Amino acid sequence: MTSEKRILIYGYGNPGRQDDGLGVLLAERIEKWAAEEGLKGIVTDSNYQLNLEDAEAISGYDTVIFADASQEDIADYLFSPLVPSASVEFTMHAVSPAFILHLCHEAFNRFPDTYLLHIKGYSWEFMNNMTPPAKINLEKAVEFVKAFLKS
Repeated sequence: MTSEKRILIYGYGNPGRQDDGLGVLLAERIEKWAAEEGLKGIVTDSNYQLNLEDAEAISGYDTVIFADASQEDIADYLFSPLVPSASVEFTMHAVSPAFILHLCHEAFNRFPDTYLLHIKGYSWEFMNNMTPPAKINLEKAVEFVKAFLKS
């Protein structure tokens, strides 16, 4: 996959709120790994939240993985294809990934293969340290993304 496609790993969340920064940390880890492996075509980005401008950003890629921390009832991480949605959701993040994908199609007539990677988090206090179980989930998610990118 990595030799032909342009791939964006976009992590979002607040690293200053314990496990909320899991997506950002995943993007950092993948960036370092891709550089060490000499892999071309893999770009990472991160932010506290998604913004409307991200629709333009993802339009330039073949594959996009949005990575975020999750409070949902999942095991350690959950990876799934993203379905575009025109509805605006009001959550901790200003704009949902599904709405960003919808905007990308509406504004740029592009539909990159887009996935959501939810990494299970446990605590959201204003602290920099992740919880130990979240660190384990992050490691599992990083290994999964590495294997996905090499496939």
